[in-house]
Amino acid sequence: MKSSMRRNIALLTLIKLCKWFMLYMPVVKLYYAENQLDDFDLFWLHAVYSGVIFLVEIPSGYLADRWGRVRSIRIGLLFGLAGFTAYAFGTGVWGFLVAEIALGVGEAFISGSDSALLYDSLLQQNRQDRYLQLEGRITGMGNFAEAAAGLTVTLLAFSEIRNYYVVQSVLLGAAFILALGLVEPVLHSHRSEVNAQSILHIVRHTLWHNRTLSRYVFFSSIVGFASLAMAWFAQIFIYDAGVLYSYFGIIWAVLNGMVALGSMNSHRIDRWWGNRLCLYYILAFLSGGYLLAAYTISPVGIVCLLVFYFVRGTAHPILKDRINQHTHSQVRATVLSVRSLIIRLLFAVLGPLLGVLTERISLSFALLLAGISILVSGTVVLFLMHRSSRSAASGKVVF
Repeated sequence: MKSSMRRNIALLTLIKLCKWFMLYMPVVKLYYAENQLDDFDLFWLHAVYSGVIFLVEIPSGYLADRWGRVRSIRIGLLFGLAGFTAYAFGTGVWGFLVAEIALGVGEAFISGSDSALLYDSLLQQNRQDRYLQLEGRITGMGNFAEAAAGLTVTLLAFSEIRNYYVVQSVLLGAAFILALGLVEPVLHSHRSEVNAQSILHIVRHTLWHNRTLSRYVFFSSIVGFASLAMAWFAQIFIYDAGVLYSYFGIIWAVLNGMVALGSMNSHRIDRWWGNRLCLYYILAFLSGGYLLAAYTISPVGIVCLLVFYFVRGTAHPILKDRINQHTHSQVRATVLSVRSLIIRLLFAVLGPLLGVLTERISLSFALLLAGISILVSGTVVLFLMHRSSRSAASGKVVF
């Protein structure tokens, strides 16, 4: 069984590499423009993607906890394959809309299931203390794959941008074949009846009853939204900064190389800053990245993106580790799905607004508004978290 759990970790790494070798990412803006779609279309179509995840996230996470994380990952990869195939052969708004819906369902089934499977595979071996390091390493390997994809785009230079999506479909097919080798941990062999009441109970416990867990989930969701929004802002930023198309892939590679470095060093940064200051570090640099980028839309401003992407890389493994520490195995995927649901809800609501502001006013204004919103909301959550810890330390009742 221990060898199966070790194989799970290796396979999860390879699946991450296949998923994140995203040849299409450096050329998304160009592909949309080629299909007569503007910045607003880019934002609202990805808001649909987030909306689909919002609708499917909790049910899929609950099914992963009840029917198995391995099965959930396989279903997610099949939907991902369908989504990229739709992108590869579709045209215009309707073709892209079908693609985003399929990709949203696929992401919902994988989100939370992969981290839960990793944590429980380590728990099976009594190695859960290595979760942060391995989560950071696997995430970092995925980011290096995305960076390598950026360089590959520059080197391959397909005559048709559509071919990048064809290759992505092949990679998702390979990831599904790898997922056939995953094994469910014995710790998670228990299966319960699936019902809406149980789902609502877990969500209510996560967001209201367990105050420590809820504040980590809310803070992690704000950070996740900041990262997700910047992924699309960065496309427009590089374009508006006047960077030559031939350098798009190189810049994307460097940005994701920074995320990888941050992810792989997340356990060291967590120890260096400490439990509380680490959260302030994350919020300050991510919100600050937006504010600085708003005033430096030029090739020089890409330095702001580099710092942002490094901190983004450190944030997600650290915050997932915090959530896992306060979550039981039987509901781990559902709780992680709650986090992802809030991220997608935020983007589904705010993404189109940011797209309109970018298109109608300016990229600078949209970045500035997003940065202020992230700073204020994150500060409020950290204040509540700090107040709760002080009340607990003084012996007062927190709940």
